[in-house]
Parts: sequence; C-alpha cells; structure tokens
Amino acid sequence: MLHGVTSIRADTILVIDDEVQIRRAIVNALRPLSDRMLEASTGGEGIDLAATARPELIVLDLGLPDMEGAAVCREVRRWSSAPIVVLSARHAESEKVELLTAGADDYVTKPFSLVEFVARVQAHLRRSRTPTQSLSQPVVFDGLTIDLVRREVRREGPIRLTRIEWSLLQTLLTHAGRTLTHQQLFDAVWAKSFGNPQQYLRVHMTNLRRKIEREPASPRLIVTDPGVGYRFEAVEP
Repeated sequence: MLHGVTSIRADTILVIDDEVQIRRAIVNALRPLSDRMLEASTGGEGIDLAATARPELIVLDLGLPDMEGAAVCREVRRWSSAPIVVLSARHAESEKVELLTAGADDYVTKPFSLVEFVARVQAHLRRSRTPTQSLSQPVVFDGLTIDLVRREVRREGPIRLTRIEWSLLQTLLTHAGRTLTHQQLFDAVWAKSFGNPQQYLRVHMTNLRRKIEREPASPRLIVTDPGVGYRFEAVEP
C-alpha cells in the first residue's frame, strides 16, 4: 500500500490489462481509493464490465490481445463519462493524440511511478465529482480570477481578451486537467475543417499566456503537452 493516499474514494474502479503482474500492482495501489476493484484481461471483457458495473474510473492498457485501446475508449465513451486513464509502453505522439481524441482523459507511459500514477487517478476522481455548475461562480487559480458568466478575467485589474483568446480559455477551463489535442481545440474554437491547428493555436496561446500567466515563459496555468495539445492546470490560489 502506498503512503499518503487521501480519503477520496470511488465506488468502483476498473483495471483493463492483460499482464497479470502489472494489473495486480495497479489494483493494489488503487485499492485504498475504491470500495470495489474490478479486473479485466481483454478489451471485450473490459467493455462488458464497464457497461454492467458502471465504474467511476477506468484504467486501460493499450496492449490488449483482442482489440485496440482506442476502440475500447470509443465504445465506452458512447455511454460513459467516467475518466479513462490509458497506460502504454508506446511513446508516439500520434498515438497519444488518437487516444485523447477517442475519449481518454490521461495517458501514462511505462515505466511509471506508482505514487505519481495514484496522484493522477485521485485528481481525475476529484475533478469528476466537481459539479459543472460550480463554474457558474468565479474561480481563482494562481491569483487569476475567471468569471465565465460575466466573461471577465482579472489579476489585480481587468484583463482584456480577444474573442478567440476567451474561447480558448473557456474551453480549456471547462476541461481543466485534461489535455485537449490541437484538433479538439481548433474544432471547438474555430469550427473549421481546414487550416493548420498548431499554427493557429501557437500564436493565440502565446498571446493568451502573455496576458494571464505570471511568467509567460514558464506557464503554470496553460501547460503544453508537446506534439499533442494543451491543458489547463487547476493551480491552487
């Protein structure tokens, strides 16, 4: 058992991995976080368990014997909003983009620290339990106040954002803690089927960071996932 695990608990967590040793290690590490730990060794079995048990969080390994991890993500996402944390020994950025686009919430590459992994699972459980309506009230991160209802951003004084900058900030904040791919952000903000997402985003993200970050060269709020996309980190006030 890992030390320092907080009291947040899930009713059910599902671990889908065909390697018994890794699956058992993950189950043991996450047991303090859940009243019921379920295990599956194939994608098909995992989908069936996800449909019947309705877990609050799913850990999914990509190297399954019967189907691709992206296919499992897409199937589960048809009827479940539970966070999906993907495990993989593959490091290709294109694959990470594919999984996030298919509905995964996080992507952890092997080998990984169990302590860090548990912390990331806790963060996803915490975010999944935060009511969406809480964003109807102003939120404060690292001294930055964001009011989505009034469309206001303040740090000591008001910060003026362009329409595109506001749309990017709103989209990232609504999915705080989750990496959104370049294409997902591009589609949400521009709704275009043409153009280069990375080129568009790079310019506007630079301008947005310059306005809202304390140190734009070392951003804490809008973090880059190289080659993949961006995520909003919920930094404590």
